[in-house]
Amino acid sequence: MFYAIMASLPIIILLIVVVCVLISCIRIVPQAHAFVVERLGAYQTTWSVGLHVKAPIIDRVAQNVNLKEQVVDFPPQPVITKDNVTMQIDTVIYFQITDPRLYCYGVENPIMAIENLTATTLRNVIGDLELDETLTSRETINTKMRASLDVATDPWGIKINRVELKNIIPPTAIKDAMEKQMKAERERREAILIAEGEKKSTILIAEGKKESAILDAEAEKQAAILRAEAKKEATVREAEGQAEAILKVQQANADGLRFLKEAGADERVLQLKSLEAFAKAADGKATKLIIPSDIQGVAGLAASIKEIVKEG
Repeated sequence: MFYAIMASLPIIILLIVVVCVLISCIRIVPQAHAFVVERLGAYQTTWSVGLHVKAPIIDRVAQNVNLKEQVVDFPPQPVITKDNVTMQIDTVIYFQITDPRLYCYGVENPIMAIENLTATTLRNVIGDLELDETLTSRETINTKMRASLDVATDPWGIKINRVELKNIIPPTAIKDAMEKQMKAERERREAILIAEGEKKSTILIAEGKKESAILDAEAEKQAAILRAEAKKEATVREAEGQAEAILKVQQANADGLRFLKEAGADERVLQLKSLEAFAKAADGKATKLIIPSDIQGVAGLAASIKEIVKEG
């Protein structure tokens, strides 16, 4: 039994080796990855997601390529602007591998190649801009760099999706000057705001005084109109009262004359009434008197009436 096992041991070992080799030839490619397969040192194929079997010994997986979008943060690079200002700028590159074969065989070290290409492209772009333009044109710089890098990395099977300038670090002297400029600008804006506030306040006060004067004048005008209307109404009422008084006096005189006439009064009585009217007219209120031509006859009539009264 022992000799039989020892005789079959090489076969068992061979079977185990064959099984191990077969198992090693089975590969599973995960999601968002690709395997570059070489046969006898030459490119054979690219495996996508799923189960694959390679030929033993002659085939090998040369590289496992990650197809996800990747981010690389490069250290600050010294660049010189158009107006000869040296500053430090660090960039962030977002890229994705689109062709695993070109990525494996296009360049020796793709990340280093992208870093150096980014540095040279950044120097070319910044060299055409002045300091102020560099600080305010991030979007323009990003667009130019992305277009240039995308074209340059296309033979490597790499697509540049985005390029971002992370930090722009100017020299200390320039930074101090910029801070002073910003402080002066803020003080200027503050002075303008204060002046505009005072201007608006002065305008509002003037408009308030103007409106107050207009209202006072309007009130005075209304008061004058009311006083004139009241005075006019009083004058009208006084004139109406005087007219009514004169009308009543004339009516009374007319009634008296009519009564005397109806009572059969003679001429002497009428002359006596005239004399009484003359006496009332000369009561001190009249400024002008009209004396009738037959005043003597009236006086004689008065004397005769006086004698009659005594005899009675």
